[in-house]
Amino acid sequence: MADSQAAVIETERLLLRRLTPDDLDALFALYRDPEVRRYFPDGTLTYEETKAELEWIIDVYYGKYGWGLWATIHKPTGAFIGRCGLLPWTIDGQTEVEVAYLIAKEYWGQGLGSEAAQAIVRYGFEQVGLSRLICLIEEENQASQHVAAKIGMAFEREIEDKYGRAMMYSITRPDGA
Repeated sequence: MADSQAAVIETERLLLRRLTPDDLDALFALYRDPEVRRYFPDGTLTYEETKAELEWIIDVYYGKYGWGLWATIHKPTGAFIGRCGLLPWTIDGQTEVEVAYLIAKEYWGQGLGSEAAQAIVRYGFEQVGLSRLICLIEEENQASQHVAAKIGMAFEREIEDKYGRAMMYSITRPDGA
């Protein structure tokens, strides 16, 4: 397998690469911030919860799918500024893949979430071969709704699962496959 520090996706300002155990402290700094985690049903995470999630991403997502959530690196500074990627879900008995993006608040308002999300959509369609992608967004989360619209997603329906209610946005691969 390729070097874990190699880019999975590179954009003008971002490098998305596989997460490694060395990312734990940076990921925890992101996950303990109540503003960053405002729209997550489980809220902020402890260091141990963050470590368990990181291990899950590495062992399960990368092991089973070959993709998952990736470290989001700001190329101009080299800073770890978030985690973005593809997340598999089962919704109403159907497998769906979500475009997920989470950026540190000091980088909000710069279009970095949209830049990452657009690259993830392209990766999901072109590299993974998915025919459809979704975003699950809380109704109050206007910023994420804006990102979903900007990357070509449209509101599809409201869903409710064990995490609560969410608005589902979706996009289908342009070639219709």
